[in-house]
Amino acid sequence: MGPFDVAGKRVLITGASRGIGYALAKAFAEAGAEVAILASGEQVVPAAASLERATGRAVRAVRCDIANRAEVYDKVGALGPLDVLINNAAICVQTPTAGPRDEVDEIFERTMAINLSGQFYVTRAVVPNMGSGGSIVFTGSVWSKAAGADYAAYCASKHGLIGMMRALAHELGPRGITVNAVCPGTTRTEMNETGITPEVRKTYFAQMVVHRGWIEPDDMAGVFLFFASPAAKDITGQALGYDRGQVMF
Repeated sequence: MGPFDVAGKRVLITGASRGIGYALAKAFAEAGAEVAILASGEQVVPAAASLERATGRAVRAVRCDIANRAEVYDKVGALGPLDVLINNAAICVQTPTAGPRDEVDEIFERTMAINLSGQFYVTRAVVPNMGSGGSIVFTGSVWSKAAGADYAAYCASKHGLIGMMRALAHELGPRGITVNAVCPGTTRTEMNETGITPEVRKTYFAQMVVHRGWIEPDDMAGVFLFFASPAAKDITGQALGYDRGQVMF
């Protein structure tokens, strides 16, 4: 196996029926990995079929709400040994403090349940069957390092994700498992096109140092492949920005 080779690796990608997760699943399958994709909606099944047509490789579909820990332990645990976990699932909805009390509170709780608690449940379901040389990669955000008005829940969840990632890197390092995060900038996904206001989007495009505008999901797949490959065996606890210079730390 070469330093950047992921062929034959068993990979689970959450939130992969569309957007970044779908692009990552396609890239891993094309690189020869054995891919399973997970999402909460029924679209995960046609997404897997689409990936199979595009790559010529079998892709397993798992329908699961990662906020439901019993469901996670049942369905993810049934996948057996995995070499790579991409914790990508997330939601992004505004939670202004001045918004309707019950509505905003419910969105806040659901955001934390998916973007943070759910990532922990999936990781706990995978780790017992992951051996030395395994890798876990979280999809963070520029808002893992910065923040924006009206997005308290999303920002809190993504900041928390980096803390959890680093704690897991310490915990799992002795077992030979690396844990890292990729923090995308403003990426062209359905969630971002509907969840981020035009004003915020314009501001973030202006902060890009090179190639201002949408980052395409396919463009960042190589970074995830790198973290999952032997080339990154000595890298752990890192949050790498893929953001065209939006946030430089």
